[in-house]
Amino acid sequence: MNPKSAIAALLLLPSFSYAATVLTTPPELNNKSYVLMDYETGQILASKSENEKLAPASMTKMMTSYIIEQKLLKGELTEDEKVRMNESAWCKGSSTESCMYVPLNGTATVLEMLRGIIIQSGNDASKAMAEHISGNEGSFAYAMNQEAKRIGMTNTNFINATGMPADGHYSTAKDMALLAKHIIHDSSKYYPIYSQKEFTFNGIKQGNRNALLYTDPSVDGLKTGHTDEAGFCLTTSSKRGPMRLISVIFGAPSMNERANQTRSLLAWGYSNFETVSVQPANQVLAKAKVYFGKDNDVQIGLAENFNVTMPKGQANNIKTQVTVQPNLNAPLKQGQVVGKLTATLDGKVIAEKPLVALKAVEEAGFFSRMIDHIKMFFSNLF
Repeated sequence: MNPKSAIAALLLLPSFSYAATVLTTPPELNNKSYVLMDYETGQILASKSENEKLAPASMTKMMTSYIIEQKLLKGELTEDEKVRMNESAWCKGSSTESCMYVPLNGTATVLEMLRGIIIQSGNDASKAMAEHISGNEGSFAYAMNQEAKRIGMTNTNFINATGMPADGHYSTAKDMALLAKHIIHDSSKYYPIYSQKEFTFNGIKQGNRNALLYTDPSVDGLKTGHTDEAGFCLTTSSKRGPMRLISVIFGAPSMNERANQTRSLLAWGYSNFETVSVQPANQVLAKAKVYFGKDNDVQIGLAENFNVTMPKGQANNIKTQVTVQPNLNAPLKQGQVVGKLTATLDGKVIAEKPLVALKAVEEAGFFSRMIDHIKMFFSNLF
C-alpha cells in the first residue's frame, strides 16, 4: 500500500463515544436529519437520524463536482477543455430549477462548468458535464455510485447528476459529510471555489445560495439543496484555528432555518470541542529492524501532522501507541507506510495515522541478504 492510499484509508474512523466526558446537550433542530462531523478524525460529534435515506436535492452536485475535480487532477480533463451544451442538458429558463444559462449548442470550459455547478448550482452545467464525461447522464450516475462506494458512502444511490427528484435517488447526512470531507482533502486545489460568493457567465451574475458565506468568515463551503420533496438542505464546512467542522442539514423548513440550524450546530461544536496536536510530522518516533538492507534499521515517523479533536480540557489525557509492521524487508522507499500511531482517550481509539519510513533503505548485497535469511530463520524458531 502506498502512503497516499494508507492515509486515505485512515481518513475516517468509527464514531467515538464521549460518554465519559460531560458535554452540553446538542441543539434540538427542526429538520429530518443532521450530522456534525469533525474533519480531522471523521468523528460524529452530534447527529439525528444520520443514516436515514433522504432526498439530497442539489447537494447531489457535490459528487458531480468531486468527480470533475478528480479527473482534472488526474489529467483526464483539462481546465480549458470546451464542453458543449446539448439540448438534453440545456436549461430553458424554467423558474423551477437553477441554471448556469449556457446557450443551446454553446460551450463553456470545464473550469467554468465546475464554477457553474458549485456556485450557481447549475443543473444544465451538471448534465452537460455528465454527458461530456460519460456520454449520458445515466452512465455518469453509475460512475457517481461507484465513486460513492469507493469512499465509503454506504447508504447512497444516485440516479442523476443534479439531485432533481427521482425514485431511488437518496443519501444520508453521514454520507454527505463523508463526501464533503473527501472534497476538502482530495480536491484541495479546487476547494476554494466552494467559498466563492458569486459567478458571472453569459453576462448573468448569480450569487452563492449558501447564506453563511456572507455572515461567517470561518465558513468556506460547501453546497445547498432544495426541492419540495427534500426541503431545505445544506452541507457546510467551517474552520476556526486548527479545527474544522462539517455540518449537514436535511429537510429544514426554510432557507433561513437551514442557515440558523447550521450556525447552532457549529456554535455547539466549537464550544464543546477543541483540536490539539498529538505529534508533528517528520520527527523520529521509533526505529525498526530491517532485513536485507544496507542499513540495519529504519527511522519511523509521521508524514503529516497528527491532530485530534476532543472535548475541551481532555488534551492531557491522550495516550499514544506506536505499532510497527513485523519483519520489514528492504528495499524501503522514503514515505513507505510501515506502521501506525494510535491515539486513545478513556481507553478508546479516537484517531490513527500511518507511520512511514523517514529515509529510504536500499537493498544489501547478496551475502548480506543470505546472512539475514539465516537470522530470520532462527528467529522464527523461537
